[in-house]
Amino acid sequence: MSFVVQFRDRTRGSVSKPMMLWALAMTVVLVYEVVDPSPRVTTTGFVVTALFGVWLGWHRRVGAVLAAPLVNWLFAWFPLMIASMVHVGILKGFFTGLLLVTVGWIGIGFVEFVWLGMVTLVVRALRGHGSDPEVVIFDPDGRV
Repeated sequence: MSFVVQFRDRTRGSVSKPMMLWALAMTVVLVYEVVDPSPRVTTTGFVVTALFGVWLGWHRRVGAVLAAPLVNWLFAWFPLMIASMVHVGILKGFFTGLLLVTVGWIGIGFVEFVWLGMVTLVVRALRGHGSDPEVVIFDPDGRV
């Protein structure tokens, strides 16, 4: 009696470089939102996130949607604190920044998660499953 399990890694390429580029771009957008908020800056953030969602969906990396807002928070925490302190004043900016970075980030991260997830899932659905064969299970007697 023998038992064989064979599987193949279906993901191609790493998601870390595009995620880092997206996180850096979103950090710039969020700093601009603190310093000089405008509809153009907000639209830029949504467009950058949509482009990253298209990339994730095309490369079948839907799971990265869960980690992306956290990575963005790690990148943006310090610059947002500094931007808040420069824009509002050191002491008031420090507390405003703490509020923005901690409590406000729950909302920002949720919006990023939902928008990125929607775009990624739509692109993934439109792309389809590809030409990879389905899973075939052989029983112990060798029958399919």
